[in-house]
Amino acid sequence: MASIYDLKPRFQQLLDWPTRKLYQAGVTANQVTLAAAVASLALGACVAFVLAGAAGSTRVTAIWLALPVFLFLRMALNAIDGMMARRYQMQSALGALLNEAGDVVSDAALYLPFALLPGVSGGWVVTLVLLAALSEMVGVLGQTIGGGRRYDGPLGKSDRAFLFGLIGLLLGLDVPYAAWFTPVMILANALLLVTIWNRGRHALRVACSPDAETLP
Repeated sequence: MASIYDLKPRFQQLLDWPTRKLYQAGVTANQVTLAAAVASLALGACVAFVLAGAAGSTRVTAIWLALPVFLFLRMALNAIDGMMARRYQMQSALGALLNEAGDVVSDAALYLPFALLPGVSGGWVVTLVLLAALSEMVGVLGQTIGGGRRYDGPLGKSDRAFLFGLIGLLLGLDVPYAAWFTPVMILANALLLVTIWNRGRHALRVACSPDAETLP
């Protein structure tokens, strides 16, 4: 099923220059991965802080408008760390662990604060984060059973970033959200269930195909 992830090859072409510059500066792929995760935790904490009512409306607007910019930057960093690892022989078990765990932690840090929005059913945000983590786990398990790392949509990591970036932009522009936020979260939960199904189904199909490698 179609996903923003399908655009990754073209996106990576645009990131060739910053990837080379970071390598020349002595930055490693793991450092890029950690930087993206730490920045996500910091921004998520800021969002939770302003939603808890500890800051004025001007700061609330600024933090919402910063969210889509950061989510785009995070997608770029996630692509760059993989490009650096493959291009400059930086691939490692630690890097794979940091990449997968960092994505799940970053998603939770950036999206859970939306549950604090006044007048919404925050439980749908919580279940979305849990289902997102499950979808990534199923994607990784695909590789474990011989079906390859699965990135199938319709609501993969990049799609979720686009969704919450758009919501953040609308909130930053002071668009009323009470009528549509919860229905959007319900729909996103449903799309994540489809995503989990697609990843599991495709992983099993590949693993069980005659051409699949024999598992140890």
